[in-house]
Amino acid sequence: MTGPPLQRPLSRRRLLQGAGAWALAGPLFACAPAAVAQEMPAIPALTSFLAGRSPRWERLRLELPSLADNGQAVPMRLTMAGPFAPGPTLQAIHLFSEVNPVPEMAVFEFPSLPPKVEIDTRVRLAGTQHVVAVAVMSDGGLFAAVAEVIVTIAACLDGS
Repeated sequence: MTGPPLQRPLSRRRLLQGAGAWALAGPLFACAPAAVAQEMPAIPALTSFLAGRSPRWERLRLELPSLADNGQAVPMRLTMAGPFAPGPTLQAIHLFSEVNPVPEMAVFEFPSLPPKVEIDTRVRLAGTQHVVAVAVMSDGGLFAAVAEVIVTIAACLDGS
């Protein structure tokens, strides 16, 4: 006959190991629900572009550093998972800025069907702000992604 399982006393080392595992796993759990609705920044040009439509928060990914030392050349990466055929195809990706003098920073158009989308570039930012990317599909569907950037030295102040 077996008795109850042996209970080992909780040592300081085991407690710290468990706390360390939770500390490392916390950011992974925070990033997991990518499709959860995010807060859309209040950008008048973006609001008029959306015209009351609600984008989905999936497939499109916008990567910017959380801290940019210089707003003159901030690295940016836009990716969108394919495949796009036989369903709706990607027509364009619009990039909006919350603080820049020209709020619609760029439009990437796709006249032919791309196998995948990977855009690596640099953008000028006028200060700390949110940057929004909106992908327009051939069926009128929208996908969006938002990134917040803290800029220590602002650029793009004169509308150029």
